[in-house]
Amino acid sequence: MAFSSYSFPPSTSLFPHANVVQRYLESYAEHFRLLAHIHLNTTVTSVTRQSSNWNVTLSNGQIFPFDLVIICNGHYRIPRYPDTPGIAHWLSSGRALHSAWYRHPHNLGDTVLVVGAGPSGQDISSEMCTAARTVIHSVSGATNEDIGNLKKRGRVSRFYEDGRVMFADGTIEADINHCILATGYEVAFPFLSPDIVRASAPPVVPPLPCELYNSTYSVFPLAKHIFPLQSAFPPESIAFLGLLVRVAPFPVAEAQARAVLHAFAHTGSLDPMAEAVDVVTRYQELKAQVGESPDAIAKAWHRFEAMQQFEYRDMLYDFVSAGEGILSPVWERRVGSEYGKVPDWEKEAYNNKDVLRKAWVMLEKSGEAEQWVKGVGEGGPYEWIDMMRKVVKWAQEQGIVVKETDKARL
Repeated sequence: MAFSSYSFPPSTSLFPHANVVQRYLESYAEHFRLLAHIHLNTTVTSVTRQSSNWNVTLSNGQIFPFDLVIICNGHYRIPRYPDTPGIAHWLSSGRALHSAWYRHPHNLGDTVLVVGAGPSGQDISSEMCTAARTVIHSVSGATNEDIGNLKKRGRVSRFYEDGRVMFADGTIEADINHCILATGYEVAFPFLSPDIVRASAPPVVPPLPCELYNSTYSVFPLAKHIFPLQSAFPPESIAFLGLLVRVAPFPVAEAQARAVLHAFAHTGSLDPMAEAVDVVTRYQELKAQVGESPDAIAKAWHRFEAMQQFEYRDMLYDFVSAGEGILSPVWERRVGSEYGKVPDWEKEAYNNKDVLRKAWVMLEKSGEAEQWVKGVGEGGPYEWIDMMRKVVKWAQEQGIVVKETDKARL
C-alpha cells in the first residue's frame, strides 16, 4: 500500500490501523516538503474553462488560471443511501446512520444490522461482533447463515417502524436496535459546471458520447480511467485521479500521476481513437458480465477485479516509458530502468491477503504480532516481503484456512 518512493516506518504492523496510515501520509508530505503547497480550510468553489486556461475559484474569493487541473477530491465523502421502503423513517428517527458517521461499536444496542458487503460493511460487522450481542450482516445474494453472534442475511427488502426488518427471501429479524448503512458513496464534483461534466448516466454505447458524464458511480468516458474523451477541451488538460475501487490506492495514484505528467508534457501522446476502442471494448465486456443495464455497467466501470490493478499499473508505466526525463533527475536516479513494473511479490502478497490477515488477527490477539514486525524494514523493503512469506508459512503450519464465511469477519 505504500508509495514506491517512501516506505512505512520500520516495525509498522502488517495491517496498520487508520491513525498509522494518517501519520504515514503526514510524514510523506513533510519529507517531500509538500506542506507549503497545501492550502487547508480552503474550498474550490468552481473550475471553469476560459480560452486555453482553467480558472479555479477558491472560497476566499481568489481566482487562479491553470494549464492543467487534476481532480483528486476522492469518492468517499457523499453518502449513498438506499431507497429501501421504510428506511427514511429509520434515518429520521436516528435508528439508522450511514457508515460515514460510524466511529466505534459501543452503545448501539444489543442487536445491530449492518447493510453492505464492501470493505466498510465487512470491517464494521466484524468490529460490531466484539460489542453487540447479535450482529446481522445484510449482503445481497447471501444465504442465511449463523456464525457465533453473526447472522448472515440477504438483501433488505423492507424496514418496519417497530424495529423489524424483512429480507429478500421473506426472513424477518425483529428487535433491531440500530442499522449501519455501509452502502457506498456518490462520486461528486460540485465545482465542475454541466458544460464540463453532465450529472447523469451516459447514453448506451456504442457510439461513444462526445460529452463527459457523472452517473454518481463513475465518470464516463475516460481514457485510462483518467483523461476525458470529449470534444470541448484537450483531454490532457484535466485529469481525474483515484476513481478506481478495489485497488491499493496509493501505488495506483502514483502511477496515474506519472501518466498525467507524461500526457501533459507530451501533447499528442494519447491516441484518442485507440483509447475510444479500449473504452468500447471494456463496455462490451462489462455488459456481458453484469447485463445491459446502464446503472449496472456504471457501478462496475471503475471496479477492478483480482489482478487487474497490477495489469493497469503496468499499462500506465508502459505509457510513460517513452517520457522518462520529464521529472527530476533525483526521481530518475531512484526509479532506475526497472521502475514501473509491478514486482511479483506484490501479486504474491495480494493472492495471500486473506490468509495473511486471518493469521495477523490471530497474532495480534495472542500478543505476538509486535515481535514479528520489530525492526522489520530497517534494512530495506525486502524485509517486509520476507516477513510476509514467513507469516504465510506460519499460517500453513497452524492449519489456517480462509473460508468465504471468514471474510466478513476479517
